[in-house]
Amino acid sequence: MKSALAILLSIGLFLLSACSGPKLELLSARAEIMAFGDSLTYGKGASEDGDYPAVLAELTGLRVINAGVSGETTSQGLTRLAELLVGETPDLLILLEGGNDFLRNHDIAKTKANLAQMIELAQAKSIPVVLIAVPQKSIFLSSATLYSELAETYDVMLLEEVLTDLLKTRSMKSDTIHLNDAGYRALAETVYRGLEDAGAI
Repeated sequence: MKSALAILLSIGLFLLSACSGPKLELLSARAEIMAFGDSLTYGKGASEDGDYPAVLAELTGLRVINAGVSGETTSQGLTRLAELLVGETPDLLILLEGGNDFLRNHDIAKTKANLAQMIELAQAKSIPVVLIAVPQKSIFLSSATLYSELAETYDVMLLEEVLTDLLKTRSMKSDTIHLNDAGYRALAETVYRGLEDAGAI
């Protein structure tokens, strides 16, 4: 079976997917990563253990908490993350949210403000954040610019193009807005390479 890396090579996607941001501290063998987001984190369209947090756990050998909820907006996510971080302090937060806001034509400024507050919640507890950009609804998919703006403002690591590239590729999708097993594995591998390049693993 082809690896996701081979699949990405064959379809000509960016293997480094515009990873940018600060260096990260090396995660210990006991570190916990929280993958927070909506259905793309939950793994809609994936088989059992085919979601990207499960694959990332396999790749890193670390505990990766799947904190994805299908259909969640950033307003709902902000409330939920605040509640989660009362009782948990992961060593790294991967934030992938905003798609449902775009699909429902929510105010972009409000979406950005919600994501900003999520980043602030994590940084207040000294939790490093990795931000994954989501494409806005349009004829030609492109990552919403608010993610690069947030990454610059808060000095967080950004994976800007990977999700947009995958959602442009039919063989990586289970439907128009969700990935399949190959797509989630490709996403996890790109996150893994980003963490590796940043010095976290």
